[in-house]
Amino acid sequence: MTINAGTKISALLRENPEALEAIVSLSPKFTKLRNPLLRKLMASRTTIRMASKIGGCTPDDFFAKLAPLGFQAELTAQEEEDQAEEPMPEFMKQVKPEQVMELDVRPILSGGKDPFNLILGKVKALPAGHTLKLINDFEPIPLIQLLSKQGFQSYNQVIDGNTYHTWFFKSGDAKLPDAHVGGNSDDFESWVEKFNGRTKTIDVRHLEMPLPMLTILDELEHLPDGQALYVNHKRIPVFLLPELEERKFQYRAKEIAEGDVKLFIFKA
Repeated sequence: MTINAGTKISALLRENPEALEAIVSLSPKFTKLRNPLLRKLMASRTTIRMASKIGGCTPDDFFAKLAPLGFQAELTAQEEEDQAEEPMPEFMKQVKPEQVMELDVRPILSGGKDPFNLILGKVKALPAGHTLKLINDFEPIPLIQLLSKQGFQSYNQVIDGNTYHTWFFKSGDAKLPDAHVGGNSDDFESWVEKFNGRTKTIDVRHLEMPLPMLTILDELEHLPDGQALYVNHKRIPVFLLPELEERKFQYRAKEIAEGDVKLFIFKA
């Protein structure tokens, strides 16, 4: 297979699964690719050029490591140096400093806490026409994908392997999904009873973002017809709800206590 700096990691893995360990050997930053869910999410978006910035290496390092597996570089890294990165969207050209709200979540993450609720609060409070600049130590791909479905525009820059800047622009049409889930406690229990003996239970409370949502969607993808999924979660997963509706699933939620939410997902 002929490759260049714009080749997606997913294409490398499809061509030769052994490319996974070759890539991981380039940098400890790539060990996340061993997780099937994260690999599915990240590999389809990440090019060799982008991965090089993340891992602190060069595209030529990739080419050299992949050559023994039958991959041939179409262009050298020097030849590709002047190729354009992700084009800057129009909103970035027009954004004014006073219209940007900056949020650095790295101290929160390093303290072992989840910044999701803080991010969600900032996004909700963002006036139309303004932009949230999120500073993180990884690209928030699920957040980018989910907010784009709600009418937000985004732009991401890899500063280095430990720093990512992501801008979210809120247009007048952008609107976040409601965290409210239909039904009441009795309704929740009645649906659980209807699927008695036909329910799979999972616990995602111990997982870091974005694994809770990815795990739920992966389970639903493989859920046999006529069965339901019972999820132990830390909160009502706001961004998951539109995904469920898009996939024709119904759901009920029951909050037991802070940090303990039960989510029941099914097809009636």
